[in-house]
Amino acid sequence: MAFTLPPLPYAYDALQPFMSKETLEYHHDKHHKAYVDKGNELIAGTGLENLSLEEAMIAAFKDKTKAGLFNQLGQHYNHNHFWNWMKGNGGGKNMPGALEAKITSDLGGYDAFRGSFIQAGLTQFGSGWCWLAVDNASGKLEVLKTPNGENPLVAGKTPILGCDVWEHSYYIDYRNARQKYLEAFVDSLINWDYVGQLFEKGPLKIAA
Repeated sequence: MAFTLPPLPYAYDALQPFMSKETLEYHHDKHHKAYVDKGNELIAGTGLENLSLEEAMIAAFKDKTKAGLFNQLGQHYNHNHFWNWMKGNGGGKNMPGALEAKITSDLGGYDAFRGSFIQAGLTQFGSGWCWLAVDNASGKLEVLKTPNGENPLVAGKTPILGCDVWEHSYYIDYRNARQKYLEAFVDSLINWDYVGQLFEKGPLKIAA
């Protein structure tokens, strides 16, 4: 089963002025497409071809000889959700009530979450991601960061929100001002409805 590049769920200019048409064209059409194409190339002949993306990704992570494949599949998984984690006129505190209550009980409220999430992205050295995830064992929300193409799934956690802090996700619009990009993401871009849908689905447990 070959992986495919999903179309953006909105127009290329839908996230302006916080994320430009040019950024989305480069990030989606070139960078994400490259992860898909390379992933399809590397997975051939591995015996993982008929697994779901999540299953193949976890299997590749556990097999250190498949680190290159994991990087491509991890980024494909991350980006599939990343586009849906954003929308025009998003962000802020307008989120589903059950999710808001959980953020309050586990993280100390929206303001505490906002600060922790931005700090996680800001302190991720080099390329990587910052996340809001559900710990599969405890069911609690936590904010964390991962390097490169890694994501919380490989650590037994279910990501419900993530922000890409690779430079190609923000350099055109913000140059080296990663904090301004993260603030714009949280305050003006988060699609809380999609985050809420993933939260309601509960932990995603993958057997590889």
